[in-house]
Amino acid sequence: MVSQLEAPALKSAFHLSYSVEGLVQVFTSSHRSFFTNVMAQALRISGQGTPALVVQFLKGGIGQGHEHPVRLGQYLDWIRCDLPRYIDTPELDEAEHQALKQLWQYTQDVVSEGKYSLVVLDELSLAINFGLIPLTEVLAFLEKRPSYVDIILTGPQMPEAVLNIADQITEIRRSHQL
Repeated sequence: MVSQLEAPALKSAFHLSYSVEGLVQVFTSSHRSFFTNVMAQALRISGQGTPALVVQFLKGGIGQGHEHPVRLGQYLDWIRCDLPRYIDTPELDEAEHQALKQLWQYTQDVVSEGKYSLVVLDELSLAINFGLIPLTEVLAFLEKRPSYVDIILTGPQMPEAVLNIADQITEIRRSHQL
């Protein structure tokens, strides 16, 4: 069974006389149990009729890529890199490297076009720390994005340069030992 969530069209005569500044948010943790929190934000905002994009740079295994996004409702696109496996090492073969490069370029293009108001870049810190996406490109991307676009970056060990420009940093940690 497939269901499609649809939000009512938001047609209003009310317009803001000012622009809303987008935020750069960072969610970081030493363990990997916080993606549902970030996904809930994307689902909530898209359910209200705001276009959102979730990009998973290091997840693969489903033959997806940017040419075949999963659409969750009317306003939420979810893209995984077109990789045969999950990336947990900086050593990639040429096809994997090309797939990651294409997804990064696609992400930059759709953000600069203003297609989405919220963009989640999942595990971007790992892609940076593995040397797969240059930190300088990420910083330039964040600087030149349309001013109204909210960006959420996730992953462990977020580079200090990204933390320094973030509007909000959420560090998720365990309060007890297992």
